[in-house]
This record gives sequence, C-alpha cells and structure tokens, in this order.
Amino acid sequence: MSVSYRQPGVVLTDRRFTVPLDHDRPKGERIELYAREVVAGDKADAELPWLVYLQGGPGFGANRFVGREAWLDRALEEYRVLLLDQRGTGASTPANRQTLPLRGGPVEQADYLAHFRADSIVRDCESIRPEVTGGAPWAVLGQSFGGFCAVTYLSTAPGGLSTAVITGGLPTLDGHADDVYRAAYPRIERKVAAHYARYPQDVERARRIAEHLLEHEPVLNGGHRLTVEAFQSLGILLGRGDGSHRLHFLLEDAFVRTPRGPALSDAFQEDVRSLLSFAGHPLYALLHEACYDQGERPTAWSAERVRAEFPQFDAAKTLTGDGPILFTGESVHPWTFDTDPALSPLRDTAEELAARTDWAPLYAPARLAVNEVPVAAAIYHDDMYVDTAHSLRTARAIRGLRTWVTDEFEHDGVRAGGPRVLDRLLALTRDEE
Repeated sequence: MSVSYRQPGVVLTDRRFTVPLDHDRPKGERIELYAREVVAGDKADAELPWLVYLQGGPGFGANRFVGREAWLDRALEEYRVLLLDQRGTGASTPANRQTLPLRGGPVEQADYLAHFRADSIVRDCESIRPEVTGGAPWAVLGQSFGGFCAVTYLSTAPGGLSTAVITGGLPTLDGHADDVYRAAYPRIERKVAAHYARYPQDVERARRIAEHLLEHEPVLNGGHRLTVEAFQSLGILLGRGDGSHRLHFLLEDAFVRTPRGPALSDAFQEDVRSLLSFAGHPLYALLHEACYDQGERPTAWSAERVRAEFPQFDAAKTLTGDGPILFTGESVHPWTFDTDPALSPLRDTAEELAARTDWAPLYAPARLAVNEVPVAAAIYHDDMYVDTAHSLRTARAIRGLRTWVTDEFEHDGVRAGGPRVLDRLLALTRDEE
C-alpha cells in the first residue's frame, strides 16, 4: 500500500516494487525496490510526464530531499519525479556486511552481487515503468554512475526513454578499468597541485600528518584503522565544488597538545572517520571497478596495480625527501577492506569480484550510433571522477547527443548548480539553444 504525505511545496508517495534478482530468470528469486514519488503540491492531481532519477555511486540511495531542493525544483515544474533507490542501496534490499551473509559464503555473495550493476538497474527500471507510467516512456536524469546507467539504458532499452539527461556521467564505452585509472592518477595529481597552490600551508600539514600516521596508525572510533594510504584517500574531496576548502579546514586543526605530546585530535579523527567510512555505501567499494568491466579480463584490483605505475603517490618514499604528499581520489584498494570495519567481513567477497571474468557488455556502440532519443550531457572540463576525454569520445559516439562542456562546476554540478543545470540540459534536448 502506497503512503502519501507532504513536505513544503511537494507531495511525496512511498512506492515499493518487486523485481527478479536475475532478469534472465523472471520466475526465480525476487527482490524489493523502493522509490519515492515527488510531485509539486499544486500539481498533485495533474497528468504529468515522469522523470526517474538515477543516483551516482555505485552504492548510494537516491537523495533524501526536503521540499524542492537543488535540481528537483526545476524538475517539478513539468514532471512527476521518481527518486529510485537502485537495487542494494537505501531501502531497496540493502546489501552490506549484515545482510550479505544470508546469501552464503564469499562465492555465493559475489554471484549475488554480479546482478547489481548498471545492466540490472536498467532492467529494474523497465520492469517497474509500466506500473508507474502506464507504459509511457519516461525521462531519465543520471548523475555520475547514474549517467553510466543512462548510457546502458540508451544501449539496451531506448524505447523506454522519452529523454535522457546526463550530468558528469558519460563512461568510456570500451575501456578497461586499467584505462580509467591510468587517466585518473595524472588528473588527481593536477587537482592536488591546484589545492596546494591555493593553500600552500597544507603541504607541511599533510606531511606532518602522514609522518605521524606512519609511526602511530591510530584506530578510530568504531575500529577504522587510519593508515597513511587511507589518509591520502581524503583527496576524494577535491573533485567537489567546495572540496579543496573542506580539505583545508580539516587539515588545519588536525593536532592537539596532550601530556604525551602532539596527537591527532578527536574532532579530526571523527571527521576523517565519517569521510572514509563505507558503512552507508558498501557497494561502492565492492562494485566500483566492476562497473567498468565488460568482458573476460578481470579487474584484479586495477586501481592498486595502476597506482604502482605512479610512484609519486607513495607517501613513505615522498617523506624521505621534501616533496608534497599526494592525495588520491576515487579508487578502491585491497587495503580498503582491511582498514574499514564495515568492509572487512567482505574482503573475500571483494577478491571474488576482482577475479571475475564473466561480465556482460554494458553498452551497445552500434545501437548508440543510431540513437533517436533526445539526450544531453553536462561534461565538466576537468572532472576528477570521470575523465573528460573519455566522456567527449563517448559523446561523439552517441547519435544526436548534445554536450554542455563547462568549467563552472566540478563533478557535483547538478547539486551546486541545481535548477539552472537541469534547465540548460533540458533545453538542449529540445533544440532551444
């Protein structure tokens, strides 16, 4: 039974669906999906087209907006919006260290999670669309990984789409995870250099923290081990609009004086723990590299292997000289599953996924080349998370796709720019610019 309720300016309805775990076995096991329907309060009874939102990640549930926040304000001018928790996230049959043991051991858990990539998410959308829209196609807004899903949608079920809008989420169509990370590390290094140019005092602060961690390696509240590699991964902040400033404020108050000498403050440790923990989104760590794989070649911990090709990211070696500590960005490593208590029970499952060699293709270049769905994409000029060159090449491969290449925003432009970003992209799909 659907439940409706109100927030300022909107009417919300909780929607629940059941879909096959494996869409190739429709009579087999089923899982539950959760989505929140949002409509403007003054249009609650109107006949409106639908827009389904696919969140970034992988592994994050849909935004929990209050009222008409961010891009939702623009969308509600003409759409009913479905905020979908993708399978395994939010309230959609969550997959985590607590629930996955119900599947069995690491092999069984990995087999289960193999059904949680973009191809299954798109088939979920097509499974529930007739119930939601009465069979009419709907628009899709895909942010980051949600944009990857939108390209899979265009590849496999374009008849279900009236329009596709993508923000920071055009994937490489044929690149292996190794190609993604070989492009990523130099890009991250540029972001770190820009941060230190803005805040030169952070060079010494980061070195001091790294030296302390190599000597002490504290255990944070909840059991998270703060290694120097984990500290470096705070560079994930640098891909966001306010990320450099947030990193600076984090570093400036790292130490306090204690009877035993300088120590990392409780406040610093708690802020770091909240930034590094995967407790709320474990699928991000488990499936991050798998979301790129499309064939028989395993990912085999791609980010870790490729990092070895960039020795400037080795903090211990850096500290033997006087160079700056390089932060890292959006990458998952074997040690991630050793340092985070939300992930450590799933280490063997992650190994199984990293070794997997039977991933199906996610994209259909031949179909994309004859695409007829109106589609527009925001490409951020120096996006830290999604390579700009890869995105532009994919944009050229999708017939009719119109791009907005901008340096006004970082990867979170659809949040920071809100209604204006969505309005610009919708206009592009309608040849209004």
